Amino acid sequence: MFHVFPFLQIATVFLGVVHAQIHPSAPARYVTLPSLRDQAAIVDNWRDERLENIPVLLNKYSVDAWLICQRENAEDTLWWSVKGATEYAPHRRTVLLFHTNTSSLAGQPNPMRWVDNTGDVWAELTSIFKTYKARRIALNTDKEVAFGGGLHVGEYEALAEELGERWLDLREVNEPMLAVEYIAARVPGQLPYYRDLQETTWALIGEGFSEKVIAPGITTTEVTDFLAPVMDVEWWLREKMLLLNVTTWNHPRVSVITPDSFPGWAGTKNVIQEGDLLHVDFGITAMGLNTDVQHMAYVLRTSENETDALPGLKVGMQKANRMQNIVLENMQAGKTGNQVLKECLDQMAAEGIQGQIYSHPIGDWGHAPGAVLGFTNLPTFVPILGELPILRNTYYSIELYAYHFVEERNETLRFRVEENAFWNATTEKWQFVYGRQEQFHLVNATRRAETRPLFVVQP
Repeated sequence: MFHVFPFLQIATVFLGVVHAQIHPSAPARYVTLPSLRDQAAIVDNWRDERLENIPVLLNKYSVDAWLICQRENAEDTLWWSVKGATEYAPHRRTVLLFHTNTSSLAGQPNPMRWVDNTGDVWAELTSIFKTYKARRIALNTDKEVAFGGGLHVGEYEALAEELGERWLDLREVNEPMLAVEYIAARVPGQLPYYRDLQETTWALIGEGFSEKVIAPGITTTEVTDFLAPVMDVEWWLREKMLLLNVTTWNHPRVSVITPDSFPGWAGTKNVIQEGDLLHVDFGITAMGLNTDVQHMAYVLRTSENETDALPGLKVGMQKANRMQNIVLENMQAGKTGNQVLKECLDQMAAEGIQGQIYSHPIGDWGHAPGAVLGFTNLPTFVPILGELPILRNTYYSIELYAYHFVEERNETLRFRVEENAFWNATTEKWQFVYGRQEQFHLVNATRRAETRPLFVVQP
């Protein structure tokens, strides 16, 4: 059962506990990224800066060498975080060898790289291992952590056959945290561009959840009939992204929030009406970075002269904001995801908040490596990934929902929010990259420009 308190009492409680307003004071704008040529140089510099930490990581896990073996169209997951900006796939068989930069390999490229389709690479690797006297050689063979398990079976068999018992059977080790820590780590230069991507994500939502795109009674969340003469919000977002020279890692999911609507990771197929509470979940991709944002909008009943969202909806938003604060306050580096999750749930219970947390790392991937805080189907404890430690110098998607009974609608709804946060090395605290939603996007049909064609995607 959900706790139902008098509305005024709830409003007083949550207005008192929500932190200072961090909803951006100005409307989000579309930020122009550097040219593709300049982006490539910037991204390669970030990669080189991250690669410099490889010897430190290897020493941390007592590994002498880290061997990546892959073929075109059968890439190791790690490849996408070590490749050059203008590389789109490994060629032939591409072998990478990371080392600790000591003794015989001091001054050698890190990683060393071979592109081979003749078999010569095996003799060279054997010679290097003999000279280097590598005792512990890491392979990405983990069966639980995807980022540490990117070695394909065929490549493993080739390594076993070519390098033999001496170099694999007796020295092979599995250290998935090598890949987790390398891929998850951010460098300072990424943050300004990541903020720009966040602002562009907000701008997309702000325009998509406005009267510029939505006409109540006509527009749909997702297209219901391909022969229909109007565009839906999901595909408007996809088209608009292309004009901004960004792409996405997941299709936008737009839905009308109702007491029964939590349709997994799909949108709904609704004609949007006045009084609807809308939700979107999506992110954009550019410069090797990904965003992941969930916002809500309210469609004003302009036919009834309504000018703002219902008070009960605002309190629901405040509950979700309070949950975000709780997560950020408890996410201390070194704790496991499950430890943080339990602390958050205990604090929510103490404050009388009901909801669910399912936060995750983000960065090179939309769902990046590292500790997760809950899954939608595992709300209190996540095996394996929940037992990983929270890492510094990473980004997180603070993703969750709060339940709230909206008295004006006589409904208990899920208030679903998500914003991206970064580890501030100066304060040693987490903070939102761009801000967070604390006010509903409002769709006001009376402001529709009469001269603007419906659903035209403007550059």
